[in-house]
Amino acid sequence: MKTESPRWFTSSYSNNGGDCVEVAVNLAHARGIVPLRDSKDPGGPILTVPAAAFSAFVSGVRAGTFDAV
Repeated sequence: MKTESPRWFTSSYSNNGGDCVEVAVNLAHARGIVPLRDSKDPGGPILTVPAAAFSAFVSGVRAGTFDAV
């Protein structure tokens, strides 16, 4: 059995050098989770969310659900 390691990804929208989040979506299908971490502190804590919750969040962002009014 092969254990998968997170393959961290930072959005192309994060090129400004500001506050960035990295995600490891490669574990979504195999384990049903999406790990997240602060790109400025890769050795720091990792938040793990259910893949369905992460997918719903991304859909909400794309739909403008969280836009400021």
